[in-house]
Amino acid sequence: MPSTTHEARGDPPHPAHHERPWLFAFLIAPMAVLSNGIIAGALSYLLRNQGVDPGREGSIIALLSLPPAIYFLWSPVTDFWIRRRTWLMAAAAASAALMLVAFHQPSLAASQAVALMFLSACCGQLIVASCGGMMGTLHGEANRRRAGSFYQGGSLAFGALAVFVLVSLAARLHPGALGLICAAMIALPSLIALAEPEERMPDGRSVRKTLSHIWKEFKGTFFRWEAIPYTLTITFPMGSGALIGLLPGLAADYHVTGQQVAWINGLAGALLMAGGAISSTLIPAKVRAPVAYLLVCLTNALSTAVLWLGPQRPSVYLAGVVLFLFTVGASYALFTAVVLEFLGFSGKSGSSRYAIINSLGNLPVAYMSYLDGRAYTHWGPRGEPGADAAFSAIGGTLLLAYFLFLGRRKTSQP
Repeated sequence: MPSTTHEARGDPPHPAHHERPWLFAFLIAPMAVLSNGIIAGALSYLLRNQGVDPGREGSIIALLSLPPAIYFLWSPVTDFWIRRRTWLMAAAAASAALMLVAFHQPSLAASQAVALMFLSACCGQLIVASCGGMMGTLHGEANRRRAGSFYQGGSLAFGALAVFVLVSLAARLHPGALGLICAAMIALPSLIALAEPEERMPDGRSVRKTLSHIWKEFKGTFFRWEAIPYTLTITFPMGSGALIGLLPGLAADYHVTGQQVAWINGLAGALLMAGGAISSTLIPAKVRAPVAYLLVCLTNALSTAVLWLGPQRPSVYLAGVVLFLFTVGASYALFTAVVLEFLGFSGKSGSSRYAIINSLGNLPVAYMSYLDGRAYTHWGPRGEPGADAAFSAIGGTLLLAYFLFLGRRKTSQP
């Protein structure tokens, strides 16, 4: 573990038996519905049903996907004034209200509707920051691992459920009615935050002392030698899941039918990832989070190699996708464990520091999507999974060697 003390990194932890890590499967549900269910899931289908041009559709979804990369700019508010669980419920209510108004616009592609959905996505990122800050208060590596697994599993499962509900009802309901359903699915799960053990209220010390304390926490997290391998771990290409959005397009090269694609890359795929995320709790907590994460990432690279090296047949595609989605779900859960180990205890600035680290973790998704696409252009359908597997294997092997040998030797010193 990093050598920085708990006092420098944040508040001393609460007793582990008072904690409920399973709650994070439901605490992240509002953002799962908003981001994975609506924006990255059902919205393109709904826009196409309204006759929106695919080019305009892509631009809208790209814009609405921007807040996760920049939410560290406004997420620090969740560290101040009121408890993080209160911020979570308030953010969910605001996101739900804005999404409801957006769905009551004449068209979801209208400028007013897009602006409202963008604001809803921005408010929703406060849910992520609040969850990160609350996870940072958990005591013990086992509870942190469980929280990360339930957090990712709930995100994937609730997102898939939202896509299923909205797409199933789209042909029968007016957009305004769909907006009511969206608002309910965003706002209602946030009430589970009332079951989260109460945090200490923000203290009343002077602004100068508060800023000094926050600066100590930031230094304890980011300004140390151990921060370099952690930063490389969350920004290197392994376990990015960039292929998730590219696999449906690759299906035609393996002669897979549209119905099979809809099933394996839709609800079943999300459940596979959720299952992988929950299964990561089986890895003992005594295995350091970066080591467990990198081992699972290397397993994910091997599963990608099935698509790279196997014959281009439907059975190979289905087997490769099943293995890839299950292992990438486990990678996502253990990525959260790495973020929490990097973060340390939340203290006064836990949500802010979590948002910065998590935002950096979104970079590999963007650049690997580009690199995988270029690999397809140059080397055909095998090039896409081949590039993903190769970059993941190289990055994962280098960092695993560090954490198994150099990293362990450094942190064992007094």
